Amino acid sequence: MFSVLRNRTYRHLFAAQVIALVGTGLATVALSLLAYDLAGGNASAVLGTALAVKMVAYVGIAPVIGALGDRIPRRALLVAADLVRGVVALALPFVTEVWQIYVLIFLLQSASAAFTPTFQATIPEVLPAERDYTRALSLSRLAYDMESLFSPVLAAGLLTLITYDRLFLGTAAGFVASAALVVSVALPKPTPRETGGEGGTESRGVFARAAYGIRLFGSAPRLRALLALNFAVAAASSMVIVNTVVLVRDHFARPVGDVSLALGAYGAGSMAVALALPRVLERVGDRAVMLPAAFVPAPVLAVVGAGLGAGVRTWPALLAAWAVLGAATSAMVTPAGRLIRGAVPGKADLPAAFAAQFSLSHVAWLVTYPLAGYLAARAGTGVAAGVLAAIGLAAAVAAVLLWRPPAGAARTAGPYLPAGGARLTRDRTTTAA
Repeated sequence: MFSVLRNRTYRHLFAAQVIALVGTGLATVALSLLAYDLAGGNASAVLGTALAVKMVAYVGIAPVIGALGDRIPRRALLVAADLVRGVVALALPFVTEVWQIYVLIFLLQSASAAFTPTFQATIPEVLPAERDYTRALSLSRLAYDMESLFSPVLAAGLLTLITYDRLFLGTAAGFVASAALVVSVALPKPTPRETGGEGGTESRGVFARAAYGIRLFGSAPRLRALLALNFAVAAASSMVIVNTVVLVRDHFARPVGDVSLALGAYGAGSMAVALALPRVLERVGDRAVMLPAAFVPAPVLAVVGAGLGAGVRTWPALLAAWAVLGAATSAMVTPAGRLIRGAVPGKADLPAAFAAQFSLSHVAWLVTYPLAGYLAARAGTGVAAGVLAAIGLAAAVAAVLLWRPPAGAARTAGPYLPAGGARLTRDRTTTAA
């Protein structure tokens, strides 16, 4: 898997991603402490609103940036996004009012909504070979999982030496370092769309071009299935992210340190699958991995919900359930880039397609995040798990119905269509791809 790091351009981009993720993790911890300083007992409401602001920025900004992806040099866009995030991080320690948090978070996450899809659209051009790109996707998944485990530990260690507002300096330094790494390599130039093509021409407005990125997801059955899979992932992950602290502290009455242990179990399951996926995908292909994984969260959440409703308190079982959920979501999320790269017409459409996936996947989160929290608070965590299980099952069934294999796919190992525009042509002529 790590052989792709021999590619200098990818190595620098991957390092930039990792450093920026660590900085973001430090900012998350510092932001929660800042919210507590400003709002006291209402800190949860502040953070919940900040999370909603983040999702709104992701959903609204990413398609617009994707629409401009063939007009703006990618290196300039990535560096600008990093520098904006660094400036916002430096401004956060000087916040004195809650509304200022919301404004700065919107700016920060808008920059992230520009950086992440652009970064994702660049990697398949830097690593055009399917095998290398698959390994890069697994490494990216590992980076996210490691950040979720490592950043809180690093923040806890730093807080024994410095005050929390200094963590924002670490965040800013991370973004500056990320920008420097991006500057150090030459990136592929944006490929302009052909005049008169469906994707829009120079005469089309930005919003029309942004809508095109979303319409791409209606052009191929596998991308329509990916929309459903986004909800399966969000249903499972929302239960873990939103309700783990309540389960650990209230239901199991365990110490606060066990919150990290439970989240670590989820991350460990995700990392285990990410490590195994490159070899697995070479043998069986994306569909054979993603669709079975989509049916895993529903029964796991249903069993967890039934156990919580019955008052069962089996700590090892919760850790095992979270590990299984982490493995299932990783199996659905990691190959998504392969689907997008193979189903869009050409390089010019990659920024718009990745931006659309970034935006549409966060629409699912925007639904399941508040639902998981509201149901847990009003009806109990058992009911929340049951409802999210139903959403996950419906999403899995929809994905299967939307993504039917083409004739002969069962006899073909690996991705059953070649890379590039040929995939879209076959998708449009065989409704089964």
